[in-house]
Amino acid sequence: MSTFEYAPAPESRAVVDIAPSHGLFIGGEFRPAADGKVFKTVSPASEEVLSEVAWAGEADVDAAVAAARAAFPAWSALPGAERGKYLFRIARLLQEHSRELAVLETLDNGKPIRESRDVDLPLVAAHFFYYAGWADKLRYAGFGDAPRPLGVAAQVIPWNFPLLMLAWKIAPALATGNTVVLKPAETTPLTALRFAEICVQAGLPAGVVNIVTGDGATGAALVGHEGVDKVAFTGSTEVGRAIARTVAGTRKKLTLELGGKAANIVFDDAPLDQAVEGVVNGIFFNQGHVCCAGSRLLVQESVADELLDALKRRMATLRVGDPLDKNTDVGAINSAAQLARIEELTAAGEAEGAERWSPPCELPSTGYWFAPTLFTGVTQAHRVAREEIFGPVLSVLTFRTPDEAVAKANNTPYGLSAGIWTEKGSRILWMANRLRAGVIWSNTFNKFDPTSPFGGYRESGYGREGGRHGLEAYLDA
Repeated sequence: MSTFEYAPAPESRAVVDIAPSHGLFIGGEFRPAADGKVFKTVSPASEEVLSEVAWAGEADVDAAVAAARAAFPAWSALPGAERGKYLFRIARLLQEHSRELAVLETLDNGKPIRESRDVDLPLVAAHFFYYAGWADKLRYAGFGDAPRPLGVAAQVIPWNFPLLMLAWKIAPALATGNTVVLKPAETTPLTALRFAEICVQAGLPAGVVNIVTGDGATGAALVGHEGVDKVAFTGSTEVGRAIARTVAGTRKKLTLELGGKAANIVFDDAPLDQAVEGVVNGIFFNQGHVCCAGSRLLVQESVADELLDALKRRMATLRVGDPLDKNTDVGAINSAAQLARIEELTAAGEAEGAERWSPPCELPSTGYWFAPTLFTGVTQAHRVAREEIFGPVLSVLTFRTPDEAVAKANNTPYGLSAGIWTEKGSRILWMANRLRAGVIWSNTFNKFDPTSPFGGYRESGYGREGGRHGLEAYLDA
């Protein structure tokens, strides 16, 4: 049987002009680090050095917090409608520059251009549009008649959705009258720095948004700074614990969005073709670099063989390769360190007796790559079923009854997300009431909307981002 071959369909790099070096964005201006330190950001698909970036030290963090503090009185005193105008302007500029930003995100992060273009950038703009609409309606949000901003927000974001996580953090902070110091991940700083240029273009007052680049030490200096009133972090559970210890006993308000080990649960009455697409999207979207990824597939025993056969056929059609090719489904792993983590845990899965399978897949010779992978014969004791891999790796377990599905799904220290696949609405509601997860999708997965809150329980963190609920973390209500 003949198959269709896909000709390359590369997006042009010419739409992006990457400067050879980037400074810190403090007080409305770009400047070098106080001690002159720099680091390099690398394209994970090619290992090409994209740019040299300033490495912020404690003196730079001090300057950024001072700039945000100085800008706070005037910014918070603006009528909400005026703040909203700035957010609307930023949202429109994001849309105007969406192609450039999508290419820059893909180069720096490794995700397929199709995802940067069709998922990330539309959601980034949507978050700014949404919170621009809230800026003059805060008294109706349910947090008191005259809610006040907190002050300076310290925000630390991860590398898996660099620009989208920035939008999740900055948009509600600005809408509520706070000023911001944001630290992007050291492997993906470029879109945050390009966003700083957009803030200038939008005429945002100096000091309202500040961007400091660096590694974990920079983030620790920011989180621990006495001039910060609010800390928002998205990243690993391990770092989240350290931040909680730092903030404990202070006046700082804290929200944490941490790791996950989500169960994607397929019942025997589910539309299997649709479920297969949901499973693939749940774990292979963004190379599995998703905190709410459906990395555990729980399938009812009576349809397990049929579903797995269909899933393997679908996995064999996934195209792995150049992230700038519009045909690519699975791009590059973000860094050598993350690739090593994925390789360690998959090797542990094999050593513990699970059966590993990947479709035939020719990986590029340069860059950081990992083939879509499936583990069967998995028990709840296996590391691949317990630990967050944060890569394109799916562990398959089976169940017989809904009670067993709930027990296995909840048998994790995390509690961020889950998926339920069944034709019975009553079963969806029954399951949703028993699953300990902050976000539950029914007959879909990885669907996001700025009007809907997102967050988890237990080791997945606390607090909510998005929707009306996302305003509360930035208000002294």
